[in-house]
Amino acid sequence: MHLATRDDCFKQRRVDSSATKPQAHVVHGWRRLLLWPLALLARAWNRTLRFEASEDYRQAMAQSDRPVVFLFWHNRLFVAAEIYRRFRGGRATYGLVSASRDGAWLAAFFSLMDMKAVRGSSSRGGREAVAAMVEVLRGGHGLGITPDGPRGPRYDFKDGGLVVARRAGARVLLLGMEFTSAWRLRSWDGFYLPKPFSRVRLRSTWVPDEVLNERDNTSTALRAQLLALNPELPAVKSPA
Repeated sequence: MHLATRDDCFKQRRVDSSATKPQAHVVHGWRRLLLWPLALLARAWNRTLRFEASEDYRQAMAQSDRPVVFLFWHNRLFVAAEIYRRFRGGRATYGLVSASRDGAWLAAFFSLMDMKAVRGSSSRGGREAVAAMVEVLRGGHGLGITPDGPRGPRYDFKDGGLVVARRAGARVLLLGMEFTSAWRLRSWDGFYLPKPFSRVRLRSTWVPDEVLNERDNTSTALRAQLLALNPELPAVKSPA
């Protein structure tokens, strides 16, 4: 769920030849079946979590007057599908997933978690992904993007999600997820695995349209806000 492109790359002329269009990798058949036990475990795990959300948060997540781009850090991905399930009222929500082989597994996993995927990245299928995301938003659906994905650096705020929101006339909602008890993986993003039956405190803040439409220093300011919404859990240990 990432996008690392900037405005200038969207001004390039679209290449119509199908021979030059990159193809996203796909997981299907028996390989897809391998993900079922993992998806069932993730569903059961997520449903033990106790989410704490204010009424303002619930209203923000449920709003449907305009399409919404949800921005959150990559290391909070584990609970994303459950948050959408609980607070989006069953409305379809899409996530941006890399067109790579690794992304194919993530896209297949998301589908088993009742989330849809838009495939592409800045290095592979970027322009096609942008067009698809704009279409998704204009269709009234939600779109989740991790501004520091897919490879980081951790907490690096790439502005592709803001560009897509501007083009689609969508609102942008920054999401915060604070874990009271969690393991942390030794991955590039320090991926969080909240412990079963632990609490997850949810926060959010809207990006005002006038801020979204400013081009200078917007990413820097929003990065600071997103960091503030997602305090780190001290002394987190990786699972054995």
